[in-house]
Amino acid sequence: MKSGGAIELTEELSENQRTALLDLLADEDPAIYRVIRRKLLACGSETAQWLQPLVLSSNPTQRRHAQEILRHIGRKAADDRFLTFCLKEGEACDMEQGAWLLAQTQYPEINIEGYRALLDTFAYDLRDRSDCSGDSRRILRAINRYLFHKQGFAGNEKDYYDPENSYLNRVMDRRTGNPINLCLVYMLVARRLKLPVAGIGLPGHFICRYQSSTSEIYIDAFNRGELLAKSDCVQFLVRGNHGVRLEHLAPVAARGLLLRVCGNLHQIYLQLGRGEEATRFQRYLVALAR
Repeated sequence: MKSGGAIELTEELSENQRTALLDLLADEDPAIYRVIRRKLLACGSETAQWLQPLVLSSNPTQRRHAQEILRHIGRKAADDRFLTFCLKEGEACDMEQGAWLLAQTQYPEINIEGYRALLDTFAYDLRDRSDCSGDSRRILRAINRYLFHKQGFAGNEKDYYDPENSYLNRVMDRRTGNPINLCLVYMLVARRLKLPVAGIGLPGHFICRYQSSTSEIYIDAFNRGELLAKSDCVQFLVRGNHGVRLEHLAPVAARGLLLRVCGNLHQIYLQLGRGEEATRFQRYLVALAR
């Protein structure tokens, strides 16, 4: 019904009416902007086409207002795409696709192919620098040197609960993030190198595990790729009074990883008092937990 109403309203707007609305975006009065914004959004998908030329407007107020509305439209479309992904995909969904769809709900304008190409470049450089079929520890140390020293990735200890730590594009832009998203970068590079690296969701922390027929090595990406033994993980569980249970050291499926990322962001937005964002992530959690 909303869709039908939007089409009807669009058809009723004459070219003069549309021009008048767009011209009013140059008005600095917040009350006028709210009214015009609401009217334009009610016009449906055609609104984006009308606003696109105004992104280059010489009037800074009109340009800013057009960009804000376009971003709102982009985020709404991205929200729909990610929710559809959550509802349709199973446990073994495409982890990378899910991470990029989630990132677009906050940053709809990002160039996903550009970020994918950057990850491809990381893998290409590593393949050129190291023998990925050699000794396991040597391979992992080569990845660590490249990601955490040459590329400068590091855990964000100064602002651990910054929401940007949880969006893959911002982690790659800023070279910092929380444990799960640094592990995500690590896993996406390892996947391109065809290495057996999976995510391990410890209580209160997230690490990676490299497991082959001869090796089982844990990697703490938040701490610049520190290599750990299984016994180190057991000690972590004991120190935290979590109990040593098999599920704590089991690989996390792609859907479970996205659920954890969304759960983190839901809690962060609640703590920040950003109710609209928290509600949005509550919808994602419900869709992912079905």
